[in-house]
Amino acid sequence: MPAVTVENPLTLPRVAAPADAVARPVLTVTTAPGGFEGEGFPVRRAFAGINYRHLDPFIMMDQMGEVEYAPGEPKGTPWHPHRGFETVTYIIDGTFIHQDSNGGGGTITNGDTQWMTAGSGLLHIEAPPESLVMSGGLFHGLQLWVNLPAKDKMKDPRYQDIRGGQVKLLTTADGGALLRVIAGEFDGHEGPGITHTPITMVHATVRPGAEATLPWREDYNGLVYVLAGRGSVGADRRPVHTGQTAVFGAGSSLTVRADETQDGNTPDLEVVILGGQPIREPMAHYGPFVMNTKAELQQAFDDFQAGRLGTVPAVHGMSAGGM
Repeated sequence: MPAVTVENPLTLPRVAAPADAVARPVLTVTTAPGGFEGEGFPVRRAFAGINYRHLDPFIMMDQMGEVEYAPGEPKGTPWHPHRGFETVTYIIDGTFIHQDSNGGGGTITNGDTQWMTAGSGLLHIEAPPESLVMSGGLFHGLQLWVNLPAKDKMKDPRYQDIRGGQVKLLTTADGGALLRVIAGEFDGHEGPGITHTPITMVHATVRPGAEATLPWREDYNGLVYVLAGRGSVGADRRPVHTGQTAVFGAGSSLTVRADETQDGNTPDLEVVILGGQPIREPMAHYGPFVMNTKAELQQAFDDFQAGRLGTVPAVHGMSAGGM
């Protein structure tokens, strides 16, 4: 269950697409393949198989879990570099600790988001706290990569810790959906996340049988990823379920519906709705670096090998083998 919720959504500001909004058609629905990341935690590769022209400015997104760890099982990633983009880590359930080579870091848990602009580059690590490793427990989250335009790729790194209580909460006209605006502007409401690349990120909980037709900027692309549950998308009610991504075409509104009956362990339809202004620049992407040219990519690897992206700091309370 998402940590950030309200007892009565009808107390919240309401959003609805205007009557003359042009419905965005669903171009495709893809199913995320499973895999493992870091030291072996399970992920779904949400954008696998989707043409980049539909994703731009997003690069990739992994759904981490949902997994119930036994004691001793929680895992993370080793130290690793990034350059040229932003990482957005959204923890729905559980706890992650972040540390980086610039001295930044902190703990995010239960609805918190850490927004890291890697920019010119750094090393970082994400790990479950020792208490979670010892006890086990529920872990569920997302990591989204957002591209940076060429003019911003070598900016100094920047960090934002967005607490769950800071997200903007909205609902639909009938209160059937709870909308958590994590970043960007949505129907005149601003989320707390500040982005170099203009995007909107919303986590929506849609009650069984409810429908949400939402206004969506025409200059943004439109993606809906199903975190949990079953429903449909678009005017033609394309079926979707956990681990699937719907790609929308042009228009000024998009529609998500929850099936009347959900699985026993998933009371509602949980989706992440994403849109952004396409950068439309050449992209050279390999591993942890996202640049514009192969020469810039090679320079990133050279800088990493030479230690110019930072060094692993002395360990104080976090294992260098953690996540």
